[in-house]
This record gives sequence, structure tokens and C-alpha cells, in this order.
Amino acid sequence: MKFALFYEIPVLAPFTRENENAAFQNTLEQAVFADEMGWHAFWTVEHHFLEEFSHCSNPEVLYGAVAARTQNLRIGYGVRLAPKGYNHPIRSAESAATLDHISKGRVDFGTGRSSTRLELEGFEIHPDDTRGMWREALDHIVGSWTREHHELQGEYWKVPKRRVVPKPYQDPHPPIFAATGSDSGHQMMGELGLGLCSFSVGTPPDDVARRVGIYRDAVKGCTNPIGATVNNQAAAFTMVNCAPTRQQSYDISKPSFEWYPKRSVELVTSVAAWLDEMKQDLGTYEYLADQKKIVDAGLHNELTFDYLHDSKAVLCGDPDEVTRAAKEYEAAGVDLLLCLINPWNVSHEECMQTIELMGKYVIPEFG
Repeated sequence: MKFALFYEIPVLAPFTRENENAAFQNTLEQAVFADEMGWHAFWTVEHHFLEEFSHCSNPEVLYGAVAARTQNLRIGYGVRLAPKGYNHPIRSAESAATLDHISKGRVDFGTGRSSTRLELEGFEIHPDDTRGMWREALDHIVGSWTREHHELQGEYWKVPKRRVVPKPYQDPHPPIFAATGSDSGHQMMGELGLGLCSFSVGTPPDDVARRVGIYRDAVKGCTNPIGATVNNQAAAFTMVNCAPTRQQSYDISKPSFEWYPKRSVELVTSVAAWLDEMKQDLGTYEYLADQKKIVDAGLHNELTFDYLHDSKAVLCGDPDEVTRAAKEYEAAGVDLLLCLINPWNVSHEECMQTIELMGKYVIPEFG
């Protein structure tokens, strides 16, 4: 199993030029240090309007800066939002291909459809359209990368035949991943031959293993992948902190590890609440129904650090404990562990400490 830094880039209120700038400068410094410490990759989200939770609205600019300052880190889109309104598929293909050249072939291209009302409504996207838009966008992105000339004649985009430049540095193109939080989504990503980004916060390793198993069974039978080849890598996501002692790590982790999943589920279930307001069924967001019930009842506020820690749904503690917990994810079939080291209010120094301790003591235990 390999390890990647994963970033939302939160900024605590009140927002100022100085604290937003510090968030980005600290992220860059952490990426450079991770490259030195033997981490495998650097991934971020693409989010819009999610103040405090994530100020990472234009990650391509950040990726270019990371690529220029590092030598070995792979750079992951976690994810490029595909629906019409967020990103035109031609622009997505051009962006990733350009970054692939700047980084000399270090791009991993994650894709997704979005799952918050603030973002979808803000870009005038109806939830019912997101899956179809995502699927069509992927066809156009791959076509732009692999065909001498590509023509867009779909339901959502129409462009006459053009040579999209540049083509990617990686042959035939960067590995393609797709994000999902539902069982049916894990099945779909496998059937389509896409790498898996299993994005379910607070998920214990035994449930991660079940979800990855769904994906593995499906990807084995894929004979007609979206990409030029099947990408059968499974990435999973968790919150991570490592400190010299367990108690130090617990004290650092508790506030942020409790805040992040609560805010996450509120944001995600806002789509279900929005559809209810419109008196429409949840459609392809049906998986949010149970989570919405939890939020409506206020039960998400009862999620505690002790529960997350005891269920092994997070990695925290000293290097020995973090190593043992990470082994549970490796046993669950995870190829790439996306480590969210600052879910909300973990200091730059504490993030650097996690990067260093894991680089020295944890990552070497995974060959």
C-alpha cells in the first residue's frame, strides 16, 4: 500500500488575505517536505463555495506549483468535477495533459460529479443530470487524449472535430479514477474499468474491505473500459495524525476529527434535502437517504473521536499505532491510502510532524 497526502485546504473564520495565503503556502511547504520524506502522492479536492470547509476551488494552479517544486510525488485530482458548468471536458483534457508534461508523467486523474447543494445550485446543475454529464465527459476526455482528432457529439456537449493539444505525457494517458461513496458506485467504477476513490469518511476498515471487494469483483469482469486500459487501483480515504506519543496525537486529532465528518455529512445530505424541497425522488443520490435521516435527527452530532478511534476508522497515535492501523487498510485491499492530515484546525507544524514521522517510521513498513 502507498500513501498520499490529501487536502481540502480548510481556512478558519474569520477569513482574511493572510490566513487564506498561509493555507496555500503551508500546503506547498508540506508537499515539498512529503516528496523529501518518501510519500507517494499529493491529492486535493475541487470544491466551490464551501467556506471554512474547503478553499481549494482552483487546484490546477496549485498542482503546477507542486509539480515545479517536487521530483517524485504523483499529483492527483481528487477530483476534477465533470458536470457541465464546472469544467468543459476539453478544458479538463487540456489541463491534465499540460500538468502531465510539467510533472513529466506524474498525474493521476480523479473524476467525480459533485454532491453538495451549494456547489450544484451555484453552477445551475440539476442533480438528476450529474451522472449522465460525468459519464459523457469521461468519453470526451479520453477521446481528446487518445484520438488524433476528436469530435464531441453528445447530449451535453457539441464541438466539431478538432485536434486537442497537448496530448498527455503518459502513454496512453494518465490513470483515471472515479469517486463514489455508495455500494452501487463501487460496482459501477469496477465495471467501467476505472480506478476507485472510495470517499466515505469515518468508514472502519472492515467496511472498506467490503466495499473494495464489490469493486474488485466488478473490475475483474471489465472488458470494455472507458480508458485505453483498465485501472484497477483502489484508493480509500481517512483522517490521519501521527505524533511522538499517542496522547499528543489524540489531543491534536480530537477537535478536527470530530468536526470534519459532521460538517461533511451536512454538506453531502444537502442534496437530498434539496431534492425533497423540489418534491423529487433522490434518483442516483438514493444512497444519501439514510444519511439524511441521521442528520435530520441530529445524530451526526454524537459522532465522537473515541468512536472513530476505537472502530479504526481513523489513523492516529504514535508511529507504531499508526502503522498497525494502516495495516488494517492494507489488509482491506487498499492500494493507495489518501491521508487527510488537516481536516479542519491542525497546525502547519503538526502537519509537518505527521509527514516526517510517517516518512521515517510508517511508510518504510509498507515496502
